[in-house]
Amino acid sequence: MSGRPFIVACIPAFNEERTIARVVIEAQRYVDRVVVCDDGSTDLTGVIAERLGAVVVRHERNMGYGAALRSLFLKAREMGADVMVTLDADGQHDPSYIPKLVEPILKGEADIVIGSRFLCGGRGVPGYRKWGIKVITGLARRASYRELTDAQSGFRAYGRRALEAITPVECGMGVSTEILLKARDNGLRIKELPIEVNYDVENPSTRNPLYHGLSVVLSTVKYWSMRHPLIFYGMPGLATLVVAMVFWVWTFKIFAATRQVITNITLVAIGATMVGLMLLTTAVILWVLVSVVKETKSKNYDMH
Repeated sequence: MSGRPFIVACIPAFNEERTIARVVIEAQRYVDRVVVCDDGSTDLTGVIAERLGAVVVRHERNMGYGAALRSLFLKAREMGADVMVTLDADGQHDPSYIPKLVEPILKGEADIVIGSRFLCGGRGVPGYRKWGIKVITGLARRASYRELTDAQSGFRAYGRRALEAITPVECGMGVSTEILLKARDNGLRIKELPIEVNYDVENPSTRNPLYHGLSVVLSTVKYWSMRHPLIFYGMPGLATLVVAMVFWVWTFKIFAATRQVITNITLVAIGATMVGLMLLTTAVILWVLVSVVKETKSKNYDMH
């Protein structure tokens, strides 16, 4: 990376007027510019951030964490950032870790650096949250990077390659996993570094943990199914057709012996056949679409 790198801190915020000033001021010590996405706040979050010199991107209504991250990715790219660091507005993330997260990117060792709460033992992480994060991280590891320890950390640094390759589309909390899956698809290098998070803050996150977990799981399943449609839809489709075949044979055997059609058995055979064919058709269509998209992206990359 030639010359002095342009580093931007990006903060998604929703009704964080009590903490946003401290987070912005502390982050300004370590970066060239601070950008805040005011995600439809009904308080003075955006006004305070702007008065303190931050660039403020405003959403007219609350659109969700993922939508805020999308706006921040686009803004950082527009500003020509060499490195973008994301951190929460509630004060849980300590901005003094920013130089540590940025360093591997500046040295060319990684494209994305994640601040992991579990490389230092997960100290201070509430028990229910720790269990949920580990479950979600286990799912994310299967679909992306096997060495991950904290797939849900929002304290991350993104290099220019990551900024150019990734545009989040998830509006909810599933965006954290979406980014990892897209990073894997684009061959980006990821590194984790230990951080500690302060959960004893004045205005802690009000995200429903059940909704958060469900959102992430569904997002992971969705992206995994799109990446491997022949496995995700095709294998269950074949298994269902095998079940259908068993019931068809049973139906014909009974008919041959008694000249009667057993309605329940026949309906199961018909239903299983329809479901199996639908799953196989879905698998083939998605596989073709994914192949076309990959080929198009490859051609566009070669042209550039």
